[in-house]
Amino acid sequence: MLDIAGELHRWAAEGREFAVATVVAVSGSAPRRPGAALAVDGRGTAVGSVSGGCVEGAVYDSCVQALEDGGTVLERFGYSDEDAFAVGLTCGGTIEVLVTPVSGPDRAVYAAALSAAARGEAAAL
Repeated sequence: MLDIAGELHRWAAEGREFAVATVVAVSGSAPRRPGAALAVDGRGTAVGSVSGGCVEGAVYDSCVQALEDGGTVLERFGYSDEDAFAVGLTCGGTIEVLVTPVSGPDRAVYAAALSAAARGEAAAL
């Protein structure tokens, strides 16, 4: 998340609505560690990465859905022997991704935390 904090702070300052997908848990081999994030704004612009490409499309879609319905969702992606065509990680691990919409009054709270994070300061939500 810290690698995209500056861009997200700018989005919040501009009044853009966006959704942030953050890796919150990893088991086994996975391309990115907890804290990796992908964000999508209401225009469809994306920044960041949660998997280096393996599941980015599915996570992008989850962000768009979160913007549409305002809901937070926890998604799990991993390798599936049962469904060879399922979206997942080819490296054999599993990641859990929390997708959170940021809009309305929440945007000011996120903006303050993102501003601190962009400056390298500690922040929590």
